[in-house]
Amino acid sequence: MSLYRWILTGLFLAAALAPLSTGLSPHFSARAQIQQTEAVDDPEPAIDPEADGSDDLVIADRLRGIFREIEGLQEVVVAVDSGVVRLSGPIADNASADRAEAIAERVSGVVTVETRFERDLSVGKNVEPVVDRFGSSLQNFLSALPLIGVALLSALCIGLLGHFLASRMRFWKRVTPNIFLAELIAGFVRILFIMVGIFVGLDILNATALIGAVLGGAGVIGLAVGFALRDTVDNYMSSIMLSVRQPFRANDHVRIGEQEGRVVRLTSRATILMTLDGNHLRIPNATVFKAEILNFTRNPQRRFSFILGVDADDDPAAAIETGLRAINGQTFVLDDPEATAEIREVGDSNILIAFHGWIDQRDSDFNKARGAAIRVTKNALEETGFALPEPIYRLRFDNGPPQLQGLTGALATTGGREEKPVRAPAKEAFDVSPEDHVEKLVDSERSGEGASDLLDDQQPVE
Repeated sequence: MSLYRWILTGLFLAAALAPLSTGLSPHFSARAQIQQTEAVDDPEPAIDPEADGSDDLVIADRLRGIFREIEGLQEVVVAVDSGVVRLSGPIADNASADRAEAIAERVSGVVTVETRFERDLSVGKNVEPVVDRFGSSLQNFLSALPLIGVALLSALCIGLLGHFLASRMRFWKRVTPNIFLAELIAGFVRILFIMVGIFVGLDILNATALIGAVLGGAGVIGLAVGFALRDTVDNYMSSIMLSVRQPFRANDHVRIGEQEGRVVRLTSRATILMTLDGNHLRIPNATVFKAEILNFTRNPQRRFSFILGVDADDDPAAAIETGLRAINGQTFVLDDPEATAEIREVGDSNILIAFHGWIDQRDSDFNKARGAAIRVTKNALEETGFALPEPIYRLRFDNGPPQLQGLTGALATTGGREEKPVRAPAKEAFDVSPEDHVEKLVDSERSGEGASDLLDDQQPVE
């Protein structure tokens, strides 16, 4: 026999004799290992009977002794046969039945448990436990009343402290840029102290687990409300930014997007304008914050512009000189900066000239001054012989009417237009005083009491 076969034979004999050396059979050893594994998986200790062994009488006596000590299980009938436990008899509810079955399964020597309970529908057995539980709960509540009182008193004191701090509006106005932020911070402080008071009260009652459930539910609800009210939140945040940045003052003449008017007030939700027609206009602050804001009042000097056309045969330089002489001759036009003009476009029948002049809006109304400048410039150009042609349409007649043929010579002598006498431009006086009716309406409305306004003259303007 080779060395290799001797080695294999030795290993086989060692494996066969190993269980015998410990006094156990291979089958029993494997079963013991399985029981040890199950014991590790289920570390819950078993209920051992009083006497050693696992015969049926000992198991039955042990279970009857246990059930006699447990409320609601005194009438359970126990029968044991070969380790199989059968439980029967009247029982009040399913919870008691499950409890009896769990106790029986934990007794050593029990193979399995069968239950054959009958629901006990007697009034005494079903009502008395409820009454007892209610009485016990009431007694516990009455015993806890002093602790509940301390918790409520603590929460109330903390909440009152927050209310006291939040009501110091003079302090919050001093540390914040405007009344809107002061009210916002005061409200936040009040809510913060209320939440702290509730937390302290629940902590005294040892009910802090409730806070997690409440905060979790509040978080989900807050997320849903945030999505539903995102436009409102956007408008609210825009109100905060506008109150801090102060882009305009009360009674400023502004243009916000396509809307124009004088500012009445800035509220926590909208910007109120008085249109130039005397109507109230509410613009959401979210729209105001995102829109282009043109403030006509910030700089008192403002330039007006208009375009006039002269005949294509006229000298545009002479027309510009005549127009500027007429504009500069008006008292409402500023000398510095001086009026200017330039050729804007040369068309088929006319030359377009743009005129510009500056006024002081504190002394002159913009629309009145512009209208007066157009009038005086037009009159000056016409009085000095410049034509302001209308659109010319060319018509073709293969056999022209006789009445048109007789005019050919007359039109040729004047170059196609009627000669006008040349006269010096007349100096005309115009009423260009500022139009302040809308401004007075705004002042009158702002003088009323009870209207909140986030505009503050003491804060710097953006």
